[in-house]
Amino acid sequence: MRKLALVFVLIAAALTAPARLPAEDAVKLPPPTVEQRLADVEAYLNNTARATDGKAASKVPGPGPGHSAWMMVSSALVLFMTLPGLALFYGGLVRRKNVLSVLAQCLGLAGVVTMLWWLCGYSLAYAPGNGVIGGLKYAFLSGVGVTPNGDYAQWVSHNLFAIYQLMFAIITPALIVGAIAERMKFAALLWFSVLWLFLVYLPVAHMLWGVGGWMNGLANAHAGIKAIDFAGGIVVHMTSGWSALALCLLLGRRLGHGREPMPPHSMVLCMVGTGMLWVGWYGFNAGSAVAADGVAVNAFVTTTLAAAAGCFMWPALEYTLRGKPSVLGFCSGAVAGLATITPASGFVSANSAVLIGLAAGAATFFACNTLKARFQYDDSLDTFGVHAVGGTLGTVLTGFLATAAVNPNLAAPAIATYVGHGLWLEQLKAAALVLVWAGLGTFVIAKVVGFALGGLRVSEETETLGLDLAEHGEEGYIIE
Repeated sequence: MRKLALVFVLIAAALTAPARLPAEDAVKLPPPTVEQRLADVEAYLNNTARATDGKAASKVPGPGPGHSAWMMVSSALVLFMTLPGLALFYGGLVRRKNVLSVLAQCLGLAGVVTMLWWLCGYSLAYAPGNGVIGGLKYAFLSGVGVTPNGDYAQWVSHNLFAIYQLMFAIITPALIVGAIAERMKFAALLWFSVLWLFLVYLPVAHMLWGVGGWMNGLANAHAGIKAIDFAGGIVVHMTSGWSALALCLLLGRRLGHGREPMPPHSMVLCMVGTGMLWVGWYGFNAGSAVAADGVAVNAFVTTTLAAAAGCFMWPALEYTLRGKPSVLGFCSGAVAGLATITPASGFVSANSAVLIGLAAGAATFFACNTLKARFQYDDSLDTFGVHAVGGTLGTVLTGFLATAAVNPNLAAPAIATYVGHGLWLEQLKAAALVLVWAGLGTFVIAKVVGFALGGLRVSEETETLGLDLAEHGEEGYIIE
C-alpha cells in the first residue's frame, strides 16, 4: 500500500501545472428570444434539454441550482451509508475483538477508491468507449467541470455527477466486507478491492449505465441486452453479493464456525447503522434520477414502502416460526427491502414497491437461514443472503413491474417495445451475465492477491486474538 500511495503522490505532483484557460475563440451564439428564454425556464423545471442548445446563448447556462442542490445532498447521503452507516451496521454484527477491523476496512476503501476514481475509474465507467468499458477521456477528471454532461444530466454539473457516482463505487466493495469479516488480511482486502474495481465494478457500471454500454437498454438503441437498473440492483448489489459468496467460499469458514456461538457484540450499533443506511438510501435511490423531479419523488416513495415491507416481513416470519421477532430481524428485513427495491425504485408504482418489499423479506430470510444452514458456507454478516439474493430478485421483478406510467423514459424507442413484453427476460440475461462475471472475476483476483501476499487469511493466532489488535494495534473497547 505504501508503493500505491507513492504513485498517487507522484501523479498529483505532475498535475500541479496551471490549468489552461478555455479557448477565447469559441463560436458565439446569438442572444435568445423571449420565447427561447421562457422555454429554457420550462426545460429547467421539467428537467429536459434547453431550447437554446446550439441555437442561442442561454440566460440560464450551466447547472440548475435546485437539481444540483438535491444531488449534493444525495451524494452526501450515499457517503453517509458507508461512513458511518455500513461501518456501524457491520461493526455491531461482528465480535468485540474485530469491531475496529470492520471500521478500518470501510474507511480504508473510501480513501483508496476515491483516488482510483479520480485517476481513471470515473473515466472507465462513464467516458465514451466500447460496449464493455469506457475510455480515458475523463482521466484525472480532465474536462469534468461545472458544465453538465448531456449524456447523463441536463441540469447537474458534470463534476457533481462524477462525485455522486463515486459514492456508489465506494460502498460496493465495502459491502463485500460483510462476507469475509473477522478473517481476511487488511492489505489483502485493499488489494483485492483495487483489482476488483477494475475487473468487475467498472465494466459492469459502464455496461449498464455508461454511454454506449452493452446492457444499457434505457439509453443505447444498439445494446445487446436491453436491461434497466435504476439505482444499482445489478451494478452494486449483484456484483458485491455474488462476489462476496465466491470470496467467502475461497477463504473458508472462521475458526470455530458451526461449533461455537458467534453472536453480534452490539445490536445497538447494528440498529443505529440500519437507521443510517435507510436514511442514506434516499440519496442512493431517489438521487439516481439525477434531478429533483417526479421520478426522484417516486423513487423516494417506493424506497420507503419497500423498506417498511421488508422490515415487517422478516420479523413476522421469525414470530411465526420461532415465537419471537428479533431486532436483528427488523434490521435485516429493512436492508433487504432497500436492496431489492433499488433496481426498480424509479420504474415501479407504490403498490409494486410493497410487493417487492414483502418478497424481499421472505426470500432473504430463507437465504440467510435455511440456505446458509444447509450448505454451511460462512457468509459472516449475510452479504450474499441479503444483497445478492435481494439484488437479483429485484432485478428480475423490475422486468415484470416497470411501467412508463411511472417513468416516462421507459417510453423511449430504445426500450419501449420491451416494457411489459419480455423485459423480464432481458433482466434475467443481464443478471446471469453479471453473476458469472462477478464470480469468475473474484476467483481470479483472489488467487492473484493470495499468491502475491502469501495468502488472504490472517494466521490462526491473529484470528483468535482478534484483528483489531493484530492488524491495527488498537482496541474498540477498553475493559478495566
